[in-house]
Amino acid sequence: MGLISKEEISKTRRYSSSLWRGIKTIFVLFTMFLSFIIFSAPIFLAVADAVLPSAILSSSSPSLNRLSPSSFPATIYSYLSNYDFRYSLIDIPLISIIRSAIILCVYGLCDGPKLSRGPYLTITMICSISSLIYVSFKAAIVFGEPVIGGYFRTEEMALFLCSWILAIGHIVVAYRTSCRERRKLLVFKIDIESVSACKNVFPRYQKILQQERLK
Repeated sequence: MGLISKEEISKTRRYSSSLWRGIKTIFVLFTMFLSFIIFSAPIFLAVADAVLPSAILSSSSPSLNRLSPSSFPATIYSYLSNYDFRYSLIDIPLISIIRSAIILCVYGLCDGPKLSRGPYLTITMICSISSLIYVSFKAAIVFGEPVIGGYFRTEEMALFLCSWILAIGHIVVAYRTSCRERRKLLVFKIDIESVSACKNVFPRYQKILQQERLK
């Protein structure tokens, strides 16, 4: 009986150890995935900004929902030709696509210093705030008009809310990205200063220090 109980205890311990290792592995993978999402937040947000408003407008409009790839350009051209600021909503997805394209291009062209305090944060704020003003003004016009039937009222509200939330999200993500890059530069500066204090011990870093000072 004593041997059986020891074997059972050993099996239980092995099972508990395997379970604990599995939990730790899942936690590490989840942390890595979350870090990847946070690090790539500007890209994911730009893609969502380009896709979500168009999807909402497509679901709210039967003519857009039944579009085939061959008739898509002609239908979009027809919408733009008959555009009326008070009633047409095609400009909301277009604003989102243009906004996300500009922000994504600037993000791709900027490096660490420019992401920390440069064109990325500035251009993102300009694009987001200007689109917020435009969408808010259009919402006041659209929802100020009398509605007959109100069939698409929910979809219209969802479209405007989506555009507002994504614009604010761009500002928040750009600010957090800027803060993260500033922290990286601060740590890098501290490392450079520590190397500078020991430059007599590490003469090979002298060239690196001179290049950093020139920057």
